[in-house]
Amino acid sequence: MADAERLICAASELQEGGTGKRFQVALQGRLRNAFAIRWHGQVYAYVNECQHVPIELDWNEGQFFDLSGSYLVCATHGAYYAPDSGYCLGGPCKGRVLQKLSVIERDEQIFWIDETTYG
Repeated sequence: MADAERLICAASELQEGGTGKRFQVALQGRLRNAFAIRWHGQVYAYVNECQHVPIELDWNEGQFFDLSGSYLVCATHGAYYAPDSGYCLGGPCKGRVLQKLSVIERDEQIFWIDETTYG
């Protein structure tokens, strides 16, 4: 099966370094919470799970960035991640990486690209 696209949200719903959008994806037969954010004009998406312990990052729905809008931060233990790579720059899981998801921005909308291929 070819890659499939699924609508996440309107592009205007992602605020630069601010509010992101939560959504769900099926990965390896399991429904997972995920999120999309906008940073430096680009859209990025990750599975919503801290690399320290498997808990969601956002402290309020859609609030993934620190107050400066520079880093993604885990509200529970303070781990902070680079928005463009998901790399943990500090905190209890320094050096680990959030699970990145493929997304595309087209026609003022954001889509998740399901890259699952069935043989």
